Amino acid sequence: MRRKDREIFGRENIEPILQQCKTCRLAMTGPDGWPYVIPLNFGYTWTEDGLTLYFHGGVKGKKIDSLRADPRVCFEMDCEQGLTGEGDTACRYSFAFSSIVGYGRAEFAEDNEEKRQGFDVIMQHQTGRTGWTYTDAALSVTEVFRVRAESFEASRKAARG
Repeated sequence: MRRKDREIFGRENIEPILQQCKTCRLAMTGPDGWPYVIPLNFGYTWTEDGLTLYFHGGVKGKKIDSLRADPRVCFEMDCEQGLTGEGDTACRYSFAFSSIVGYGRAEFAEDNEEKRQGFDVIMQHQTGRTGWTYTDAALSVTEVFRVRAESFEASRKAARG
């Protein structure tokens, strides 16, 4: 990270960003070899084994084909705090934010029980609720995958005071 003054350290400072963000952008190599990035709803776990992000999608499509061909991904999520600055000089303005950027590899759930577990993580993060049910029919047309973060960095640009 170039701007060391913006780097955030420690789980107690990084996890609030994860909790606030509901969309994660996932970048991968598309089937045509070009970069491909999409916004996805997600859930996460953070254990002694590290940070793991959970996603879902249909069983067919560009995203799934891309991840099966090359599971390497870059992920990014951010929470916007808004425009800062005042006056008539453009360079006096900036944008306050907190963000997390990292790398990992997509791993697909191998059976319906793994899919249910992944969906539980996603739904708890998105809604704050637990106790969801998922039919086998719905799971048969859905992929659930996780990305174990191999590395990640968090940063914050505070609003000017």
